[in-house]
Amino acid sequence: MRRLLLALFLGLLISPTVGCIIPAYSGDPVRRTQQLIYTSENLRLLLDEWERAWFLDMPDHSTPYRTHGGVI
Repeated sequence: MRRLLLALFLGLLISPTVGCIIPAYSGDPVRRTQQLIYTSENLRLLLDEWERAWFLDMPDHSTPYRTHGGVI
């Protein structure tokens, strides 16, 4: 019983340092680079999506500069 508890404790201690069983990205360097670029682009555009969802990207009427609202 003591050995089992020790093995379980060591397994829990070591488990956070072990990587994922299924790799997130491809092993091919060219394809992996493409996947990492797509991932970073998606995360960078997340802020724009957040502002658009909360209508923060609309021009504020109290801005110090004038914004033209008509069609030019």
